[in-house]
Amino acid sequence: MDSQDQVNIQLTNSKVVAVVGLSPRPERPSHYVAKYLQEQGYRVIPVNPQLENVLGEKCYPDLKSIPEPVDMVDVFRRSSLVGPIVDDAIEIGAKFVWMQDGVIDEEAAKRAETAGLGVVMDN
Repeated sequence: MDSQDQVNIQLTNSKVVAVVGLSPRPERPSHYVAKYLQEQGYRVIPVNPQLENVLGEKCYPDLKSIPEPVDMVDVFRRSSLVGPIVDDAIEIGAKFVWMQDGVIDEEAAKRAETAGLGVVMDN
């Protein structure tokens, strides 16, 4: 199964997507991916400690602050910052972690997979 198939499976099995690092700037990939997900009917929850709202949704400072279950954690942060985000995804009971293009942390991916989460990395 290639990584695009894995992304499709994750999206098909998700309704609530936390987007970590969601930018308010429309030209940023995190913004247009999150907006597209919203337009396709997904519940997008922004995670960005520097913002109050984006795309009409309340922002949360971190995954553990989100007051509802999250199916997928979509990560738009530098690779060096991924480890704690993945640990939080495991802790909150997310089902999937999707690390976007250029986001790579093999150790964090292994921890997530060991905990039973589906993982797509660098895609």
